[in-house]
Amino acid sequence: MLLDKRVLALAKRLWDYHHLDHSLEKSGLIFVLGSHDERVAERAVELYKEGWAPRLLFSGKRGALTLDWGKTEAERFAEVALKAGVPEDRVMIEPQAVNTGENIRFGYRLLAERGLIPRKMILVQKPYMERRTWATFIKQWPETGTKVFVTSPRISFENYPTEDITMEKVIHIMVGDLVRIREYPAKGFQIEQKIPEDVWKACMELIELGYTAYLPPD
Repeated sequence: MLLDKRVLALAKRLWDYHHLDHSLEKSGLIFVLGSHDERVAERAVELYKEGWAPRLLFSGKRGALTLDWGKTEAERFAEVALKAGVPEDRVMIEPQAVNTGENIRFGYRLLAERGLIPRKMILVQKPYMERRTWATFIKQWPETGTKVFVTSPRISFENYPTEDITMEKVIHIMVGDLVRIREYPAKGFQIEQKIPEDVWKACMELIELGYTAYLPPD
């Protein structure tokens, strides 16, 4: 699929919208959502070592992009943390969630069982999934008093793609996530988010160009 300057400009518009750039506060927990990108785990380790929170919770089973890992996303991300020197007793694993809603429900259940519900929590996700992650947690996290921040690997749009995570794949996923942001509030999955007209037009143009691989099912 052609990746010319026009396509990249449209994609950058979506990237900027998805990225919230929250200012963080010291919290009780770093909640890490599993995915195919280990840099999310590395960002969580960075936050832990900087003293932003005393514990990490890794949540995630396996998805379409991680079926060949041989272990769950949570387990693989936890390995990244342990190898980087995070003490084992500071790491929790929730290995069953297969979507963001389950990350929330299953993660909450694990924390509640251990009496570790935080007053403040830092969510760690991919850069282009910050907004949907935050909107979903605000809607579905059972404790209404919990203050939530979201962050992601500190990598620019231009430098984000890798050999495995190609720019084309990133654009497909960003388009799918924007459609979910538009449609999911009506399903009760997340809170409403205003989508600027120029961002939605960019999304529609990318769909017309064939970036449809990760659209939600009808």
